[in-house]
Amino acid sequence: MTAMSSEEQLLEFLYACPVGLIECDAAGDIGMMNPHAMQHLLPLAGARDAGNLFAALEQHAPELRSIVAAFTAPTGRICDGHRIFVELGIGQRTVPPKVLACTVMKLGPNRLMATLSDVSAQVVQEQRLRQADTWFATLLDGVNDYATLTIASDGAIQSADDGFTRQTGRDSALVTGRNLGDILTSDGPGGDLRLDEQLVIAAREGWHLQEGWQQRADGDRYWCQRLVVALSSDDGHPVRFSVVLRDVPRRGDAAEDLRRLLTCDHLTGAANRRHFSQVLAREQRLWHDLRQSLSLIVLDLDHFKAVNDRHGHPVGDQLLCRVTDACTVLLPPCGIFARLGGEEFGVLLPRHDHDQAMRLAEHLRQAIATIAVDTPNGTVTATASFGIATMDETEGSIDALIALADERLYAAKRAGRNRVHPPRARAA
Repeated sequence: MTAMSSEEQLLEFLYACPVGLIECDAAGDIGMMNPHAMQHLLPLAGARDAGNLFAALEQHAPELRSIVAAFTAPTGRICDGHRIFVELGIGQRTVPPKVLACTVMKLGPNRLMATLSDVSAQVVQEQRLRQADTWFATLLDGVNDYATLTIASDGAIQSADDGFTRQTGRDSALVTGRNLGDILTSDGPGGDLRLDEQLVIAAREGWHLQEGWQQRADGDRYWCQRLVVALSSDDGHPVRFSVVLRDVPRRGDAAEDLRRLLTCDHLTGAANRRHFSQVLAREQRLWHDLRQSLSLIVLDLDHFKAVNDRHGHPVGDQLLCRVTDACTVLLPPCGIFARLGGEEFGVLLPRHDHDQAMRLAEHLRQAIATIAVDTPNGTVTATASFGIATMDETEGSIDALIALADERLYAAKRAGRNRVHPPRARAA
């Protein structure tokens, strides 16, 4: 038996390698990839060009193209273990999302080498460790002050200790009988649960903990952990609750930078697909618990591929950033605006019903239509098509919610683009 040639050894290595290997040029056009890479890449590409790395990953990692383009060194590591969250089985709590780690090396002026590996199990383990770390941090972190109260099932304060006066600046004797939710005013984005919503969850699960900004009587704000514990009567039904308020240090700037890195799109600064999916799953649970309104808007820029083809990706990237800026200023405090992939964006609207979502979508459509980007080849303008769905329409299914919104988005495309579907009903 003759020894294998170097070419045969290389092929054997490529086929046996447990990591996906991809060689491509600076534009992403793939010259070679091994079978393991095909197993990862082809299902993600869908109808997109599977022969181009950036196009194949556009739906799940649209930031990869701009990360590579921003790397100016002649050679070197562009990104190391960049995580691509593939939201498979998003509506099934027992199925964790598939996560790929992508490393890209620049080998020359027009030569890239990329690796893809499945790190789903590692991510699940990291999430468990973070949950444990957060739990112990609440026990070990410094506490500036704490207050304890007892409230009735309707939120009325039955008693409050001196710590409540020190922490909030409000006389505990004067607040007795008032609703705690009317006294504790939040300062910041409205994603936190209201007190009455916390009571519902605490009554079912025994307790509920959340943290966020609170205001003192003098207008000063502080970072507060609020723990609500149900106190059961003899028959097991909660008739009152114990509330603990803790004035704790706010997470530092480094932690905030890490949070932005993990939750924001690299190019536009909008929420990324992973964070959007996590918030959507959380809001689904709240919908089942509280049945509060929840609406989803999906929007897609019209003829965006033509912009990239004619003016280049830098102009397309600038247009995506302008769209993000125009839309985020119109969001309500509790809204989430995310880049879902390529030129597709999503807006999640807790506590917004269908009519409220329709009005916001129309305002977003008008704002996008005013955008103009000057280029050497002329002015580039934008329009977008919109689809809207509510959780009530899909009986609490995330998969059905996304599918319905997408269906209506494409109906808006077929109807002529630059419109919201379903259209607003005309007054009789």
